[in-house]
Amino acid sequence: MTVVFGGVAPHPPIIVPAVGGRNLPRVQKTVDAMRAWAKECLEQDPETVIIISPHGPVFQDAIAVTAFPRLKGDLARFNAPEVKADVENDLPLVSSIIAQAKRRGVSVAAMDESLAKRFSIEQELDHGTMVPLYFLMEAGFGGKVVPIAMAMLSREELFRFGIALREAMSESPRRVALIASSDLSHRLTEDAPAGYHPQAHEFDKAIERAFGVWELDDLLNIEESLCEKAGECGYRSLLMMAGAFDRPGTKSRVYSYEGPFGVGYLVGSVTSGEEAGHAPAMGEARLSRYIQGRRAQIEKSRAGESVYVRFARQTLEAHVCKEPLPPIPAELADADPAGVFVSIKMQGQLRGCIGTISPTQESLGEEIRHNAISAGTNDPRFFPVEEDELDELVYSVDVLMPEEPVASMNDLDPQRYGVIVRSGRQQGLLLPMLDGVDTVEEQVGIARQKAGIPAEKDVALSRFEVVRHR
Repeated sequence: MTVVFGGVAPHPPIIVPAVGGRNLPRVQKTVDAMRAWAKECLEQDPETVIIISPHGPVFQDAIAVTAFPRLKGDLARFNAPEVKADVENDLPLVSSIIAQAKRRGVSVAAMDESLAKRFSIEQELDHGTMVPLYFLMEAGFGGKVVPIAMAMLSREELFRFGIALREAMSESPRRVALIASSDLSHRLTEDAPAGYHPQAHEFDKAIERAFGVWELDDLLNIEESLCEKAGECGYRSLLMMAGAFDRPGTKSRVYSYEGPFGVGYLVGSVTSGEEAGHAPAMGEARLSRYIQGRRAQIEKSRAGESVYVRFARQTLEAHVCKEPLPPIPAELADADPAGVFVSIKMQGQLRGCIGTISPTQESLGEEIRHNAISAGTNDPRFFPVEEDELDELVYSVDVLMPEEPVASMNDLDPQRYGVIVRSGRQQGLLLPMLDGVDTVEEQVGIARQKAGIPAEKDVALSRFEVVRHR
């Protein structure tokens, strides 16, 4: 058997009538589309539904596939305890998904009793799963459900996991539907949950266009900075589903799109089509093109990198490969000491960032060398960089100007100044010009979080400028 239906569904609880109440007319377009969408799904007679949610147990380094035999959930958090589900998992399919993913080198974890206890994870269906499931159950679905959480893995790994899903579903004796639970931008209006960004609409338009014509190259290559500016929460779910439907003859349909409450809601479906039943999947070939394009961009960037970045990169590469460290270029050896932050990204995601507010070494070059190694090996948020990752890394080096105290947040500008917040011995720093950080409130809030300073506690503020080298 193979996958009989694919869908993308938004997950705001407000589209469930028991939650929406008087606000339901504002999302009626989405409600009507979801009911038509669920009807189309049920016409394919699915026996199992896989739902990929961005609100499940999200891990940095693995995709969590729920392996509890029985699954329960409700919308009590949203004042609708009567909206609930009690369903059976499809454990043979879970085992097959995990095996296929591991065969392709994608990191997965079976979310069972042991793992849930280890990470203090509640065994409840999240609202990203419950909302699409509500509409499916309303339409008459009574089969099994496999919840999967998206992960903070690379686009390549997420897409490849979708390929693994396809293989696992093809092996299943049951008819299977695959749903990507996905809200789009959260920054469409001034009163949006994540604040407003003028480019948020561009992200939603790019997703709607790529989905509508099922152009997966466009979906894979949406700029990471645009994702950050949009404040989205469902792009990774879409990538995972897309990998499962990368076959000739696949057809997509957009039921509706709207952006009430500053959040983008897209309802759509995907079907393979009879003519594609025995056609080869295109996923690995598409990924190969994607990887080649990404590496070409990295090579182009490295050809024009500054002496600051080249030295930081060569230093970390030598350290990881256990080779002699490169000599400090004269330009950096002779420069005045300064605080430096070295930031490393991999496939658009932060891979390490360590820095110093003021100089701790005798020269700027020594500062860069020390912090480049620390960013790659000592950032507590990440595992140390390994040799096979080096060709994928992108670096930036920020040289900090002396800080200056400010009287209030009115003296800050996240595009010009970095910020330091202090309370007693606690202090947190955030660099300027960061994707997705567009307001002073966001900048200071993140700096507080990094320092562990509660929002209600007074802080002393300082600002600083940087010279960013790429």
